[in-house]
Amino acid sequence: MNTKHIYILSLLTILSMSLSAQDSTSLPKGEGPGDGSAVTSTLGADLVNQYIWRGQDLGSVSLQPTLGIGWKGLTLSAWGSIGISNWQDTKELDLTLAYSIGGFNAGVTDYWFSDGSYFQYKAHKTTHIWEANVGYDFGFLSLQWYTNFAGNDGVNKDGKRGYSSYFELTAPFRLGGLDWAATLGVVPYATTLYDANGFCVTNVSLRATKDFVIKEKYHLPVFAGLTANPRSEKLYLLFGVSFHL
Repeated sequence: MNTKHIYILSLLTILSMSLSAQDSTSLPKGEGPGDGSAVTSTLGADLVNQYIWRGQDLGSVSLQPTLGIGWKGLTLSAWGSIGISNWQDTKELDLTLAYSIGGFNAGVTDYWFSDGSYFQYKAHKTTHIWEANVGYDFGFLSLQWYTNFAGNDGVNKDGKRGYSSYFELTAPFRLGGLDWAATLGVVPYATTLYDANGFCVTNVSLRATKDFVIKEKYHLPVFAGLTANPRSEKLYLLFGVSFHL
């Protein structure tokens, strides 16, 4: 990175550490089902050396801010990514509405990668992609299924909408003072979105996280990991820092 990129990266890091916050408030009496209904809000950012998504390389050093609000298991969040070392990298903005209860979770995400007009929603013209997901977390193992159901999706071998899907298994464990997660992700059928001509494994990863607590209030999770994509025959070494309270 040149001097300009280093300066911007340092400034963003300082701002992220200052702004990252999580707050919990109560709805006024009568505005929720029962008194003291908790509303949570999240503000923060991740800084990563590479943007790898489901085994796909989407960019180099990136800043990934997040903003969200939740109530009674229902959350609405915005997540984005912008390249720092290479301004030509993926610029992304995702909006997600999700619900969870116990180990069950489901949601809908609107993906947009800065191509075309954000406010163009017409069929065959929009550059948005809409995805639904459903999953369950058993504690020792979590399962997630994702399927695109509308928008600028990939196509299958017949040139028709691929209803691009992705299935992921994640097993968390603790070892050597670190929190680990082993992940296996597969694409079940052909779609150009994942460059898959049929069932294939696109994500085999192992990630470790260490949460540093500063002044008993600020949390600074640092993570590193290896991600392999057998489909593309690529291997990535990842590192990142999350700025959240």
